[in-house]
Amino acid sequence: MSAKEDGLKIGSARHKQLLCRFFTDSFVKIDAGNTPWPELSSESVARLKSLPVWEEAVKTEATTAHLVQTFGREIRDADLSEAITMNGFEEGRHALLLENLTRRYGIDVPHFEPEATDDAEWGFLKVGYGECFDSFFGFGLFALARDSGFFPPDLVKIFDPIMQEEARHIIFHANWVAYTRAQKPSLEKIDFAFREGMALYVQTMSRAKTALRFKNDNAQDNFTMAAHSSFGDISARRFLEVCLAENARRLAAYDPRLLRPDFMPKLARAALAVM
Repeated sequence: MSAKEDGLKIGSARHKQLLCRFFTDSFVKIDAGNTPWPELSSESVARLKSLPVWEEAVKTEATTAHLVQTFGREIRDADLSEAITMNGFEEGRHALLLENLTRRYGIDVPHFEPEATDDAEWGFLKVGYGECFDSFFGFGLFALARDSGFFPPDLVKIFDPIMQEEARHIIFHANWVAYTRAQKPSLEKIDFAFREGMALYVQTMSRAKTALRFKNDNAQDNFTMAAHSSFGDISARRFLEVCLAENARRLAAYDPRLLRPDFMPKLARAALAVM
């Protein structure tokens, strides 16, 4: 049942209650500190090391965890605070899991300490849009790595619940943005909409710079060779189709009355239309 069919008004108290209940009820216990890392073949370890993403991934998860946890402590609404604090806890274990994986398989990643923030709402807004970008492409890449055998089954088993948590996070973000905007007085709505646009712009530029850096990095050449032989000859069209399908599949597990982040799916469909 959609929000319209249910009579749910986006931005209402009922919308907030539904959002918070969805998030807390779908929490899954994962002991990230005691993960049974499998023994991998030298070929599998080499494939992992060929991925040019580990430093960026560890940095992103550590930053996201810090900013979400900070906002969870500062927000005054008790229901939202509980859900966002849980979100921050989950982001923290994502960061721990990546840190332990890189240490376990000898992947060299510099230590990173997130910087403090004076504007917790801005931090939460910004990293939420970043997750919407990263999750859309991450769902597709994970599916290709899983189905091709690039990731060994034991690693897929460990990280599949983490990917599903990201689906919960981006649904929460899309609905928190809509609810928060609706709750603002008229003039503050304009300011919040501007901050939304800036957060989206910042994350778009950040991903573009990362892509350019990977393009000019020798590690990217190693990954391209490994991925080509393991994934098969994947065209840009096929990759976007996989991302759209996986995004829809993972988000479909949750209450259809809640909003879904639609920026990346719309962009992908527009790109497919001209390919």
